[in-house]
Amino acid sequence: MDLNEQQEEELEAMNAIFEDDECYKTNEVEGNLAFQYRFNADNETHSFILGMVCPKSYPEVVPEFSLDLFFNNHIMPSVKTEIIEKLNEFCDTLVGDAMIYSVVDFVKENHDDLMTNQNMVYQEESEDKPEEKEQQTKAAKPVKKEQLTKSQKRKMADRVNIAGERQRGWNWIDPIKHLSQTGKQGTDES
Repeated sequence: MDLNEQQEEELEAMNAIFEDDECYKTNEVEGNLAFQYRFNADNETHSFILGMVCPKSYPEVVPEFSLDLFFNNHIMPSVKTEIIEKLNEFCDTLVGDAMIYSVVDFVKENHDDLMTNQNMVYQEESEDKPEEKEQQTKAAKPVKKEQLTKSQKRKMADRVNIAGERQRGWNWIDPIKHLSQTGKQGTDES
């Protein structure tokens, strides 16, 4: 990985700052320096991972931001584009300086503001769903078992052993009884 001097300094600083932070991750994407930071929230629908790829000319240009990770599938596309637009606006003021830490700090401070539209989307969905929930509860009512009398339970218990299985040979045919019922059909005495 060919990093310019400013990128190397920022990488060292970020590794020192976030040394024990499990939310921080750095790697290489197509020869460019890349950072990922997971922003956790009390509400699971507000947690997301922000990916930042620094091109070769960084910090003279804004890093590329990405929210296209599997972890972020719960975030609506409109909210993703809005977050990226706000980050690009914020970074335009920082061009020429190391900005990864500033971006992480900006998102931490404005996390609730960035995710306000996500709240609206989930509120709209929850308003639509009460009808569906009522239908599901009606359909999911448990089927009531048939109540057996004591004598029915006793007969059933007599038919099975302790393990709940029927005795060996319960459905076997008694050959003598069977033959006595069918009679002699195959013998001709002439």
